[in-house]
Amino acid sequence: MNIEQLRDYCLAKKGVTEGFPFDDTILVFKVLGKMFAATSLTRLPTSVNLKCDPTRALELREQYEGVEPGYHMNKKHWNTVTLQSDVSSSELRELIDHSYALVVKGMKKADRERLS
Repeated sequence: MNIEQLRDYCLAKKGVTEGFPFDDTILVFKVLGKMFAATSLTRLPTSVNLKCDPTRALELREQYEGVEPGYHMNKKHWNTVTLQSDVSSSELRELIDHSYALVVKGMKKADRERLS
């Protein structure tokens, strides 16, 4: 998966917007205003920060070289996943889905209903 495919996949999800809340190089994807993915447009190799269940985050870091503790994030709840690494595109899509679902799960019931 490349950065454009990542962007397209994130934006196809319901309620997702993109923006640059930190600076003009960090692209952030939010669902109803809550961040679930962030990527640098200048840092190489290209990677994405994704929210993750803490137990699963540790397992993924052990399983893949391309998964590390979240760069500039809470390392318990976020992973940095390098694109075009040993993490397949299908696995990366699943990790994006997982991050999105975790953020949605933490929303108020009314907000969750807006997305269904």
